[in-house]
This record gives sequence, structure tokens and C-alpha cells, in this order.
Amino acid sequence: MKNTLIAPSVLSADFANLQRDIEMINNSEADWFHIDIMDGVFVPNISFGMPVLEAITRHAKKTIDVHLMIVNPDQYIKTFAQLGATNLTVHIEACTHLHRTLQAIKAEGMKAGIAVNPHTNVSLLEDVIKDVDVVCLMSVNPGFGGQSFIERTYDKVKQLKEIITRNGASTLIEIDGGVSDKNAKQLVEAGADVLVAGNYVFRAEDPVATIAGLKKLTSF
Repeated sequence: MKNTLIAPSVLSADFANLQRDIEMINNSEADWFHIDIMDGVFVPNISFGMPVLEAITRHAKKTIDVHLMIVNPDQYIKTFAQLGATNLTVHIEACTHLHRTLQAIKAEGMKAGIAVNPHTNVSLLEDVIKDVDVVCLMSVNPGFGGQSFIERTYDKVKQLKEIITRNGASTLIEIDGGVSDKNAKQLVEAGADVLVAGNYVFRAEDPVATIAGLKKLTSF
């Protein structure tokens, strides 16, 4: 049976009630906390930094999936390990020496992820795929929550799955952006393993039930 991982995006939480929302995720069927770190340079927005992440990891009881949307991610790898990140994902577009960055992440005891923007071809991952634990396919343009899902993502998932299979890799495929009950099942059928959901979860009347619904819809 396929067990799809659900990763609520903390970027969509109520920051004035952050501990409440962290506890909601802890008590739900969610598998990961997805945490977007934005610098206002790589993407046109600033989210939150080290003190907020430290506060989250103090209370979170599940996998901490940190997604860096920043320039020069290498200089912060050790810091994010110290703050409790389980997975650390960097953008392929931000890394000049990608293989070295992946090795540095793993050397700090974290799982290594690569994020790929909508315009970037997944064929660029062929040479490093066996060194990657998670590939985060952006199904919206990074930087803001609440955007519409890019339909081309289904084809990219299938293409990436072929690369993973052909190389005998065990890489997980994560989808980030515009995920809801309207596309979740189709994404999983295409080959996705992890679904990041922000507004769909946190704007719901009952976030716990919404997470449970996504889990049920994508486990078959």
C-alpha cells in the first residue's frame, strides 16, 4: 500500500498562534513539518529565520523538512543542522557546486534535498540523483503562498520518476505548491511521495480533518 507523506507548510500557519499550529500538526496524521526559509534575494519575499526555526523545532515532534530559498546556502548548512533540521533542501538554481553542497549536508547528519523551479529541467539531476534523498519539485513559482498549481508538474513528476528508477536511486519526490484534494491523487499516481500543503490545510475549517482527508485520498 502506498503511504504518501503529508507535509503541512508552516509558512501558511498563523504566526500569532504558531505554537497552537505546531501542536495541531503534532496531533494530526501529518508526517513532516515543511519550513520555507526565504531571504528576499533568491525569491522576492522574506519568511522567517533562525530564531523562529529554533522555536518550531523545540515543540515539533515530527520530521523537520527545511526548504532553503536563499542564495549561498552552503554558509548556513552547519547552522541548520544545529537548529534541528532533519532534511535540508537547497535549490539547484542557487548552487554552483551542487554535489559538494549535497555532501556537506550529509556530513552534518541531515538528509539532502534538491528543489527545482518550474522552469528547470529535471534531466539536470541525472548525475547526482543517487546522492539525493528528496527532490522538491516546485509546482508554483517559489516565494509566495496561495499560488495556482502549474499543470506541467504531472509530466515533470513522471520524468523524474523515470530518472530515479533508471539509476536505481531511492530518492523521494516531493511536490510543493498548490496541492489540494483536486490534484493530490493524480500527483501520487504520477510518482510523488511527499505532498506539501499550505493554504489548503491552514485555511481549512478543520485542518486536522483536512490532513486526514489528504492522507486517505493518497494512500492506496
